[in-house]
Amino acid sequence: MVLSISGVLLFGIIVFLFFRKDGLKPSHAVVCSLFGFYLAGTTIGPSIHAGGASLANLLGGISL
Repeated sequence: MVLSISGVLLFGIIVFLFFRKDGLKPSHAVVCSLFGFYLAGTTIGPSIHAGGASLANLLGGISL
C-alpha cells in the first residue's frame, strides 16, 4: 500500500512537472491517466506491479 501511494505521488509530480515545464496539455495528462488506469486492469497489470515492487526493493536495499 505504501508503495502504491508513493508511486502515485511520484508519477503525479512528474506529470505536474511536465505540465508546467514541458508544455504537457491537460488533454495529454488525462489520456496518460486513463491509459494507466485501463492498463492496470489488464492481464499485464500484476506483472507491472510486481516489477515496480521489485525495483523498489532493489533501490531500498542499496546502502550508501
